[in-house]
Amino acid sequence: MTSTEMREQLDAEQSLRAAGLRVTAPRVAAIEALGEHSHATADEVFARVAQRLPGTSLQAMYGVLGALTGVGILRRIEPAGSAARYELRIGDNHHHMVCSLCGAIEDVDCVVGDAPCLTPSETSGYRVQTAEVTFWGSAPSAWRSRTPEMRGRRDAATRQGRPDRPATDNPSINKETR
Repeated sequence: MTSTEMREQLDAEQSLRAAGLRVTAPRVAAIEALGEHSHATADEVFARVAQRLPGTSLQAMYGVLGALTGVGILRRIEPAGSAARYELRIGDNHHHMVCSLCGAIEDVDCVVGDAPCLTPSETSGYRVQTAEVTFWGSAPSAWRSRTPEMRGRRDAATRQGRPDRPATDNPSINKETR
């Protein structure tokens, strides 16, 4: 085990103890897997954890991810049309950029800073705590891999107002308040 791996394991163990959770190998492995690959689905986390802990089941991994999300160690995001994804970046107000071509997800810092960064026109009595913003576009690598003909069809579909096909220069914004 390298010194970096040892530090990550200690950080994972400290996070679990601070949250009042028992330190278990699957929990530590899930945190470490997300440290290596953010915005991962439960299946992706499970695949990484199963390499280290072959006896782990997918059902157990869902339980681990649920527990870690419940105590605030992880954040669960749900981009439209995608499986839930998990990340370790929890202590700030940030949003996500999602590629509508390849599904890649990147963090986007909030320009306002404090949550919620959007104010709804009507709250219906709710006390708004956060606003989730998802920007949709095309990742540079996905855009470059498309042929000119495919790019033309995509632009034409967007000009025709098809919201299921957002353009790179006019991203759809998914605003969701909790």
